Amino acid sequence: MLLVAVVGVFWFEVPIRGSLLLLLVATTFYLMSTLGIGLLHLHGQPHAAAGDDERLLLLFPAVLLSGFMFPVANMPPLVRYLTYANPLCYFLVILRGIFLKGTGLAALWPQMAALLLLGSATLFVSTRRFRKTLA
Repeated sequence: MLLVAVVGVFWFEVPIRGSLLLLLVATTFYLMSTLGIGLLHLHGQPHAAAGDDERLLLLFPAVLLSGFMFPVANMPPLVRYLTYANPLCYFLVILRGIFLKGTGLAALWPQMAALLLLGSATLFVSTRRFRKTLA
């Protein structure tokens, strides 16, 4: 994340208007949630080593439903509710707020809380499931 931020700032001249510390904390929460989802999806070591195409079935809808290409507000209600389980949706709001607007924690706390909740829940469930597969 730091490498991408440095390239964005120095190569593309996109200033970070907000707090770098807040960005690091938000990235930690985002990585927690994506790691938890990845561990939930992982069926075992052979799948991880094979580079399964199943991951693409999870990746493409996650990007499409994140609000990156299409605004979430313009999506049908059922699809909009599916975006609430997508950590990228929250992280994009945080990135835009910190990089472009200089938004602080006071405005970004709902997205941060959602990422923390999603990350904690998915990591908890995935570690419980992983322990059962080892036993």
